[in-house]
Amino acid sequence: MSDTSQRLAGSTRAGHLNEDAADREYAHYRIVPARHHARTAGTVLAIVLIGVVLNSVLGNPRWGWGVFAEWFFAGPVLSGLGRTLVLTALSALFGFAFAIPLALARVSRSPLLTGCAWAFIWLFRSIPPIVLLLLLNNLGYLYETIWIGVPFTHITLLDESTTNLISPFFAAVLGLTLNAAAFSAEAIRGGILSVDQGQREAAAALGLPGGRQVRRIVLPQAMRAILPTAFNDVIGLAKGTSVVYILAMPDLFYTVQIIYHRNLEVIPLLMVATVWYLVILTALSAIQVHIERYYARGATREPVVNSPLTALFGRWGGARAARREGIAPPAGQDRSAAEAGTAGWAQLRVGGKVGIHNVSKSFGTLKVLDDVSLAFPSGSVTVILGQSGSGKSTLLRSINHLERVDDGFIDIDGELVGYRREGRTLYELKEKDILERRRADVGMVFQSFNLFPHLTVLENVVEAPLAAGVPRARAEAEARTLLARVGLTGKADAWPRQLSGGQQQRVAIARALALKPKVLLFDEPTSALDPELVNEVLDVIRQLARSGTTLIIVTHEIGFAREVADTIVFMDGGRIIESGPPARVLGNPAHPRTREFLSKVL
Repeated sequence: MSDTSQRLAGSTRAGHLNEDAADREYAHYRIVPARHHARTAGTVLAIVLIGVVLNSVLGNPRWGWGVFAEWFFAGPVLSGLGRTLVLTALSALFGFAFAIPLALARVSRSPLLTGCAWAFIWLFRSIPPIVLLLLLNNLGYLYETIWIGVPFTHITLLDESTTNLISPFFAAVLGLTLNAAAFSAEAIRGGILSVDQGQREAAAALGLPGGRQVRRIVLPQAMRAILPTAFNDVIGLAKGTSVVYILAMPDLFYTVQIIYHRNLEVIPLLMVATVWYLVILTALSAIQVHIERYYARGATREPVVNSPLTALFGRWGGARAARREGIAPPAGQDRSAAEAGTAGWAQLRVGGKVGIHNVSKSFGTLKVLDDVSLAFPSGSVTVILGQSGSGKSTLLRSINHLERVDDGFIDIDGELVGYRREGRTLYELKEKDILERRRADVGMVFQSFNLFPHLTVLENVVEAPLAAGVPRARAEAEARTLLARVGLTGKADAWPRQLSGGQQQRVAIARALALKPKVLLFDEPTSALDPELVNEVLDVIRQLARSGTTLIIVTHEIGFAREVADTIVFMDGGRIIESGPPARVLGNPAHPRTREFLSKVL
């Protein structure tokens, strides 16, 4: 060893000894947190204010706490409290039942339906509740009888005197319901609009029926935005029931009024009503916390801590879903038995033949597809290249009719996508038929994954098979096998947010494969991933390329395209500029635009 090396080694050992000594020295230091004098002063001030308020309330005999205690559990007060609770429960129940179709009408594509829903909401949000109650209670002055039947016929279902039919209680429930429905409908509409459009597209791409899309995908996610406002409405409704005093109904507030008019103990009786309202609203707030916790599943990486109420709510929801699928709720799952099922991943399949015939598509004045014609043979792997805005993704979305084309048509195995043909006229199919066609033939993997965040990994994969009528036991067995194939065996019960980007994309691939589609579309499946996660997704697609499924892939991964593709298609300005085998298009492109593009990305 040279002198220099010895000196370096010695200095290194000395350095380590000095560091160890320093570590031992610092280990005995006491750490003192920073002092926040303003925070301390604020805390002291809050304690003083609380003490002043308590002393003022409890030490002042004029509050009449003895009278308060005498009447708090009195029979008339409890009777009025019960009526208030009944009014609140019925008005909230009927109000939300009416608000849901109102909100759906507001977001519908029918201008007339949207206009009618908007007019209802505008009217009943504008009328003060006390005025509405008086109008309904005096409706007999306008209409002596209420007739319900088939218009322009003699068929009668109800013909009753308005005064007999609309009692003060009925008027109170109806008025509060109409008022609650108008406000709640806007809260529900806001929640529906808060759900990302990609979630709806993913549900449509999986072929989920429209009702199931709303029930299983949109509303559960919308509930996170709906619940805070909805509970505000319910709390406002519980307090707002006090306006029924105008109808001389003995609710809590009216009962208290009657009592203090007799004994002149105004303040103690008002405190009786106040404390009971506080009890009601505290209970509603506690329920809100637990229900929000239930719907927060999957919203964060941390698991949601279940309370007894959320556990009960979850068990009820699981049992209800199981009854809907026609099976008993699973008490446990034999994982090894489930994974023994056959998902068909490794089996060779016959892919669909895709034909694109003179397809054009414009967004306003921008033409994104211009007379495009292509053929994708059965079992082929085609990669579509081109700069952003060249029409690649629009072409891909048109294949499964997520985008409606303006001219031309697309077929899979000779059957049109989205249309039926009569002569030289194409009639667009109903949404139900389009969804069935997607479910049978086409799967799609999106650039931003579009997993359903409120469903676990396993639930994401089995959702489409369950909608297609596959028994749950078989769907789950096949899903677990698919997850094993994409390297996610232990992630079945995880939430999407608990996964890395690469893992989420592999779940998306498994979800698309769950229905064993003839054609699988990939819209830039790696562009949203960090570079180190790209290969794990590309490895899965490499396996798929050998399965016989027809793959159409939009990507910027040139090396991957060279490796797996049978055909490379280059697009520019909405047109097919060049297509052919990878060796020719990537190695010796004929078109100057292709050469220019490749020179920038290779």
